[in-house]
Amino acid sequence: MNKYFFSSLLLASILLTGCKNESRENDETIEKQDSTMVASGIDIQKKVNQYAEVKLTSDVSKLTENQKKIIPLLIEAAKITDSLFWYQSFGGRDTLMPKLDETAAKYVQINYGPWDRLNNLEPFIKGYGEKPEGANFYPVDMTKEEFKSADVSDKDSQYTFIRRDENGNLKGIWYHEMFPEKVKKAADLLKQAAELAEDPGFKKYLKLRAEALLTDEYYQSDVAWMQMKNNSLDMVTGPIESYEDRLFGTKTSYESYVLIKDKEWSEKLAKYIAFLPMLQKELPVKAKYKTEKPGTESDLNAYDVVYYAGDSNAGSKTIAINLPNDERVQGKYGSRRLQLKNAMRAKYDKILVPIANELIAEDQQKNITFDAFFANTMFHEVAHGLGIKNTINKKGTVREALKENYSALEEGKADVLGIYMITKLHEKGELKDADLKDYYVTFLASIFRSVRFGASEAHGKANIVRFNYFKDKGAFTLNENGRYSVNMEKFKDAINALSNDILVLQGEGDYEGTGKLFEEKGKIDEQLKAALQQLQDKNIPVDVVFDQGVNVLGLE
Repeated sequence: MNKYFFSSLLLASILLTGCKNESRENDETIEKQDSTMVASGIDIQKKVNQYAEVKLTSDVSKLTENQKKIIPLLIEAAKITDSLFWYQSFGGRDTLMPKLDETAAKYVQINYGPWDRLNNLEPFIKGYGEKPEGANFYPVDMTKEEFKSADVSDKDSQYTFIRRDENGNLKGIWYHEMFPEKVKKAADLLKQAAELAEDPGFKKYLKLRAEALLTDEYYQSDVAWMQMKNNSLDMVTGPIESYEDRLFGTKTSYESYVLIKDKEWSEKLAKYIAFLPMLQKELPVKAKYKTEKPGTESDLNAYDVVYYAGDSNAGSKTIAINLPNDERVQGKYGSRRLQLKNAMRAKYDKILVPIANELIAEDQQKNITFDAFFANTMFHEVAHGLGIKNTINKKGTVREALKENYSALEEGKADVLGIYMITKLHEKGELKDADLKDYYVTFLASIFRSVRFGASEAHGKANIVRFNYFKDKGAFTLNENGRYSVNMEKFKDAINALSNDILVLQGEGDYEGTGKLFEEKGKIDEQLKAALQQLQDKNIPVDVVFDQGVNVLGLE
């Protein structure tokens, strides 16, 4: 495991010592230093400028008075999960932030720590070495071998911290035991919101999610979330994704989204879920890798997101959600795909269009459209429900077999199966309002957008692999003016070939093969590096940061 160096002995002791409650988050502030805290050679203002600021708004005029009262309660609960993610990602937020000037503090806040999420987690504050692969989920001095041999109950749970006891031995601490006061406060806020909720399904979900925060038992609340159909408000909250745990890919991070459903757009999307069984059957892979049946209770809806917190707000921002992750729930109920339309539009306008203007051949720039961007993103989320969740050779679930490689390969699968689905539905006349070329060219431009997230981020790594794979297949060409053109037939061939390769790796639970794919295809070569430098020279934002909250919504 990577070693983690600190300039402050106090901060080292905070991260190296196991703790029994959240007191580490409230440690006294280290005395401010006179010299700049930014690492040498780094233009911190330029780093901040990589993010375009966007007001996160929605039309709240159609909401009922109770719904307008619920949103501030949900936002307050989300703020608590934000503080819990700080602890999981870094440790004591207050040990770092007071030492920084305004600009450095802003970039630390964007990254939830001193490591740059857009630059492979390189440290940008003096005194910090590499980020521990296990973040703050495990002792920094713990090795993989020690963990594997340790006799610790629930050590493999998604909801336990691993710490050392007074004798230096490993032990597990449940999340709700680490943060008893904070999870209780968040749960109380959800219960208050439930009392105001007018939709029975939303009321039930909020009550069950509140209990889940207090127990780390999320199954029943996940089921209740799947069964909601008519709610206008929604909230995704709790420890959900495992991207932050780069050591084992197991421990989940706290995050929240507060959402308002766009019912008009949602009605347009509902029909696509019915095609999942057909699309699963026609996947370009041998039959043994597609025997599982996708859940048909899945739904597909569009939302305005009005608040991000925690893991979802760190570095690059999510613009679509596919949950729950629990394979038991997915197998019985499917999953829900939430398209975050306002956030998606912001990224399209401020990032994708400028990228296309720089890197896509002029005769194909007309094929860059928001509808194609929306569809590509939407079908990425739908595609998480296709393929295989359990290995075919008794290695357990794909997640268990692939460990820390799971997230990046699963994101790669969703990307390529998403564009595969679009191809199939277009051939069947279900997406006839747009040219197939629109989807392919917009897909290519989106690879450049996501590659900029860096190889440390699952989506970024998946896009680097796909760029190199598609390039090797001749799916696109680079012309003499430094612009890229899609070759339609070879693009389609590359889609089918990569779909097959990923589904086989997942079905076999091939940990070594997945690592080899990332090693061979997961590097930024000189050609891609030149394209990314061109975007940087033009000061095109890499991602967005939000001005958000009750004041922005006019709900003070």
